[in-house]
Amino acid sequence: MNNKGKLKTYLMVALMAAIISVVSPFSIVIPISPVPITLATFAIYLTVYLLGCKYGTISTIIYVLLGFIGAPVFTGFTGGVAKVLGPTGGYIIGYIFLALIEGLIIGDRYESAFFSFLGMIVGTVVLYAFGTVWLAIAMHMTISEALFAAVLPFIPGDIVKMILAYVSGKKIKTLLIKAGII
Repeated sequence: MNNKGKLKTYLMVALMAAIISVVSPFSIVIPISPVPITLATFAIYLTVYLLGCKYGTISTIIYVLLGFIGAPVFTGFTGGVAKVLGPTGGYIIGYIFLALIEGLIIGDRYESAFFSFLGMIVGTVVLYAFGTVWLAIAMHMTISEALFAAVLPFIPGDIVKMILAYVSGKKIKTLLIKAGII
């Protein structure tokens, strides 16, 4: 990759980290769960679809690190070490695993709806598992209680986010390729 290509890639990584950071703080608190509804997963699905495994994961890590050092990029415009180590911190750390697994499964098969959805689904299952165990430990809940509070209510919305990320990602990626940006 030449210097111009590297610059475009780095700019896309930064842009997607910024997009994740801008949409993630907007959240809806639901009374049955300590975990709010957020667009973070949508932004990560889209980021990995557009940038692939390596650069999508780097964008996600940048987002998590920004929040870790205190930038208000997590739900409700929060950030800091306490948020990452708190009850929902497993989901925040889990975003990295979501990105990595989604990217590994999709690979260079981004035009395949099957592999795109498989990557998003398997990545989300790992995100749910990581976040649920962390939540159960932090909140002194059983795994069943944590699943009912922090996974089951989110499945329909995450399916919609996956569909939107795939449909919009496919169109955006086509435009970015035609423009020579990626």
